[in-house]
Amino acid sequence: MKNGVVIVGAGHAGVQAAASLREEGYDGPVILLGDESELPYHKPPLSKTFIKDPAAQPQPLRGEVFYSGHSIDFRPGSLVEGIDVAAQRLALAGGQDLAYDHLVLATGSRPRVLPLQGSDLAGVLSLRSVADARLIRDHSTASEDVVVIGGGFIGLEIAATLAAGGRRVTVVEALDRLLGRAVAPLIAEHVRKRLEASGVRILLGTTIERIEGDNGHVAGAMTSAGERLPAKMVVIGIGVVPNVELAQAAGLAVANGVRIDGRMRSSVENILAVGDNANFRHWQTGADVRLESVQNATDQAKLAARTIVGHDGDYTAVPWFWSDIGDMKLQMVGLTMGSDRQVLSGDPSENRFSVYHFIADRLAAIESVNRPADHMLGRKMLGLGFSPTAEMVAGGAEALKAALAALPVQG
Repeated sequence: MKNGVVIVGAGHAGVQAAASLREEGYDGPVILLGDESELPYHKPPLSKTFIKDPAAQPQPLRGEVFYSGHSIDFRPGSLVEGIDVAAQRLALAGGQDLAYDHLVLATGSRPRVLPLQGSDLAGVLSLRSVADARLIRDHSTASEDVVVIGGGFIGLEIAATLAAGGRRVTVVEALDRLLGRAVAPLIAEHVRKRLEASGVRILLGTTIERIEGDNGHVAGAMTSAGERLPAKMVVIGIGVVPNVELAQAAGLAVANGVRIDGRMRSSVENILAVGDNANFRHWQTGADVRLESVQNATDQAKLAARTIVGHDGDYTAVPWFWSDIGDMKLQMVGLTMGSDRQVLSGDPSENRFSVYHFIADRLAAIESVNRPADHMLGRKMLGLGFSPTAEMVAGGAEALKAALAALPVQG
């Protein structure tokens, strides 16, 4: 334990891993390496409140005093260039190296690059960091026309926020529906209609052929249908790729993320991976997945800390996620893959409803729009392994609460 734990990445997963090590009683050195100069911050607000408020500042995950008060050696602006697995050392930019007993890779992910003519023009942006969000915010003040490429969660959050601020926003999505098949068709269609009613133009089944510029700055985007969309800013949001280069170069098993076991260990036992960059066999579906959510990053980091201090136990956290798009709070719990039956609760015309996903009679997931009670009950039901009947779902929250209350007490 003389060299302690080194954590690479100071996002939600990395900061939680450091905090959880102390909560679990680990008393060795804990070094947290971040590649940004900022104090670690919350990322979800960047696509919403941050870009619409010129005075908004990043929301710290923990106050500065937390790190010093818990003997966490936080080192901002640290770039890791390599891992020597045999020597248990990291090579840092600038020629330094750093020894470790355990290494936690919380390197996250980065926006997927779109190889387009004109993508290097000023005003062509993507969002992953607070620096990116500042650029989007700054450019939006002088951009009446904005094109968002990609109809996923991040793209739609940005589109809704900018449209609410008076911008003319066009979303261009290559698929025939929004949200990349990540939600039920009913919810995807509901989101499309609400966004269009708020003034966002949405082009489905369409791609951008090239981005056009004027004096080095974006001026428009040409679609596959031959339409020229005026734009002073183009935001690319076509998904992310996991940051696995360090792990791959070090010889760790990698497949759409760093391959980990149920205790967050990579193919090298004293190197763990958590968060967006980790790929694991999910307990609920039996499939290999890589989950991009604050919940997953946080829960995996907690378990990684427990693994390091010697506790047993595999990862069994119920996955959940949320997204705020205009006047819609989307909340998802569970995983829909493999589901073969859906039950609707609530009325989409009221902008408040949920879709319950089942595999045969087993509850697999719930997707909600402005129905937080359904979401919270879903987290309880999936955590307990309880599956309601269609009649219980039709009875609403009260019927589900009663069914849960009638369950035998777990002893």
